Amino acid sequence: MHAHDDILWSGPVIAEWTDYNGHLRDAFYLYLFSLAGDNLMARIGLDEAGRASSGHSMFTLECHLLYLQEVKLGQTVEVRFQLIEADAKRLHLAFTLNVQGEPAVCAAAEQMWLNVDMAGPKSAPFAAAVAPHIDAIARAHRLRPRPDFLGRTIGLPSSR
Repeated sequence: MHAHDDILWSGPVIAEWTDYNGHLRDAFYLYLFSLAGDNLMARIGLDEAGRASSGHSMFTLECHLLYLQEVKLGQTVEVRFQLIEADAKRLHLAFTLNVQGEPAVCAAAEQMWLNVDMAGPKSAPFAAAVAPHIDAIARAHRLRPRPDFLGRTIGLPSSR
């Protein structure tokens, strides 16, 4: 995989997504990560046809979203991803939102996804057609450093 393969979505920030300051509204950061997630699902074989043939889909179990820099109306942004870990039915993912071509991270999301057999619905191992795609991404990403934002918690510093 090449670095450009890590870009799952890109496009301009449009007026409907911005607030009274001309900044991307907080909810739309997650919206952009969600659009990128749809593209990741397609990449691993869970596009519309893959979901129909396998009866499987992905559910987000948890998301931790960090707002790091302002994103403004008209900027072209891109969502990049890294597969941190995978097991038989879960993906631990890191997403970043960057101004196109820039290294600085404007927002980051850590997510845990679960593969679900929609007939239940219940958790299930990845379908045979999906697992090789996940394995290929895992091999390509396994030696990358873990992003600093993983595993963060929210809280005020202790006064003790």
